[in-house]
Amino acid sequence: MTNYKFNESVRIDMEDVALVGDLAIPEDALGLVIFAYASGDGRLQESNRFVAEHLQRSRFATLLFDLLTEEEAQDIKKQRDITKLTQRLIQTTYWVQKDSRTAEFGIGYIGADTGAAAAIGAAAAEGSEIAQAVVSYGGRPDLADAVLPDLQVPTLLIVGGKDEAVLEMNIQAQNQIQTIHDVELVPDATHKFEEPGALEMAAQLATDWFRKYLKRGKQHPLHQNQP
Repeated sequence: MTNYKFNESVRIDMEDVALVGDLAIPEDALGLVIFAYASGDGRLQESNRFVAEHLQRSRFATLLFDLLTEEEAQDIKKQRDITKLTQRLIQTTYWVQKDSRTAEFGIGYIGADTGAAAAIGAAAAEGSEIAQAVVSYGGRPDLADAVLPDLQVPTLLIVGGKDEAVLEMNIQAQNQIQTIHDVELVPDATHKFEEPGALEMAAQLATDWFRKYLKRGKQHPLHQNQP
């Protein structure tokens, strides 16, 4: 059973919107993993909460939040606006670094679908001084192709073995990453890892990556006027 110092919803105020997130901080947490979803209800989906709870059991704090409001998420163009999604993730990181509950944690990003591109975009913009590790699961890192060569943090791409189209996109993205990286296949899994045991394997791969690369300790402060 996981014991928590904090496990409640939080409000993240940005320049143009206020977003709701779910912040969970286990006792003696090792670091903070920020989840990024380009939807209005990703933080509530059972599969995403499963991955978060897996990380929490391994003593990682998690912040689940959606980069779009439910109303915004109805617009497919906003779901694909990687620049806007990235900016919101960077603003969320600024909020994390100001909040006393999370200010001392090292930071990692994890994203699915277009949220993965936002996670890569934010990590590339911030450099290695902010995020320490990035994980994409069932994600579209290829949508961040312009900044993939700029990544300086260890990056893991998790893909279902039967998710052939997305696998090809991830391989193309992998070829552009210059830093430490890997592609892990979940055998016989499709895009959302719905097959028996698939989501558990994806969650374990993500947890192992953060265990290896996400260290204790506060990173350099991120100023709000940064890109």
